[in-house]
Amino acid sequence: MRISKREVKTIISFLEEVWENEESLVKRYSSLKGKTPFQILVSTILSLRTKDEITYSVASELFKDLKEARDFVEISTKELERMIYPVGFYRNKAKAIKKIAKEILEKYGGNVPANIDDLLNLPGVGRKTANLVLSTAFGKNVICVDTHVHRISNRLGLVNTKTPEETEVELMKVLPKNYWKKINHLMVSFGQTICKPVKPRCDVCKLVDLCKYYQSLRR
Repeated sequence: MRISKREVKTIISFLEEVWENEESLVKRYSSLKGKTPFQILVSTILSLRTKDEITYSVASELFKDLKEARDFVEISTKELERMIYPVGFYRNKAKAIKKIAKEILEKYGGNVPANIDDLLNLPGVGRKTANLVLSTAFGKNVICVDTHVHRISNRLGLVNTKTPEETEVELMKVLPKNYWKKINHLMVSFGQTICKPVKPRCDVCKLVDLCKYYQSLRR
């Protein structure tokens, strides 16, 4: 049975309340992930399979010296590896970022493309990364589904899906469009503070009455 509009409104209202009242990492340090589309693209790649606090720390230091695509083209791969070392798979990411910077410089004049097809054609850029760039850097109404969004959407019963790609499609059917670009930050904040992957804080969550995950625990 599809979740009702009233329940969707209740969920969004509480997610906004959590954003306002809880000190999540995404809320506290989001500005450290870059101010330009290219920096946001780079920091999103760095964040893949890396703890949030490490991503924020590495990105903020990296962008003190490297700001544009040209800067990343001119630096050596070894030096870039050294600068991003704490992140997971730093060697692969350094190579991918170098390739992306080169392609953006040569094909797009140093400007990150603002459409999904061109972004997905960049080396190593997947749908999650592309949508986060489109929503955060360009303010487009798209839904970025990361592990937090996928987990929480299914826990709450907003969707019943197996993959992030399926979650994106189903969320577009139930969420008001004006929340598409906001839902990632709202759910990530919720996932970092209350609806954690392990030992979620159900005792302080106001959504337990409609949460499919919580209801399953009580059976």
